[in-house]
Amino acid sequence: DRGVATGDETGAALRDRLAAHADALPCTAAATAVVLETYRRGTSVGDCAREAGVAPMTAAKALHRCGVDGVSPLGPAARRVVRDWVAGELSRAEARELAGADEAAFALAAYVETHDPHPGLADAAAGTRAPDRSATVEKRDRLAGALDD
Repeated sequence: DRGVATGDETGAALRDRLAAHADALPCTAAATAVVLETYRRGTSVGDCAREAGVAPMTAAKALHRCGVDGVSPLGPAARRVVRDWVAGELSRAEARELAGADEAAFALAAYVETHDPHPGLADAAAGTRAPDRSATVEKRDRLAGALDD
């Protein structure tokens, strides 16, 4: 049988796929797998962190490194201010004031601006980065009797 040979790692556990790139993670591959799987169910980053036994900041960093969009707590204009601070054009105090961010939000935004998603982690996490819409549909179906048309 002739054809294109394919390789598919999706049979491997998420934790094992992430472990190959563990040096690029802010926490263990096992904790990152829990964060990703919990986040996929539509859980908040804080709840994902509690489930994985890591700090919320660490969970947000792990999500970002795995290619999850929208982790930065700042909007586009504030992110530009953070980039100006990273480039040395503003002091940290000026940048925080202009961005209107508290210390934690500024720190996470700085991490996002200075660390790109890791290609290997993003590939390993493919399919688990976005919330699972079937859970939302299932929840809506269970509540159908309580909702008006």
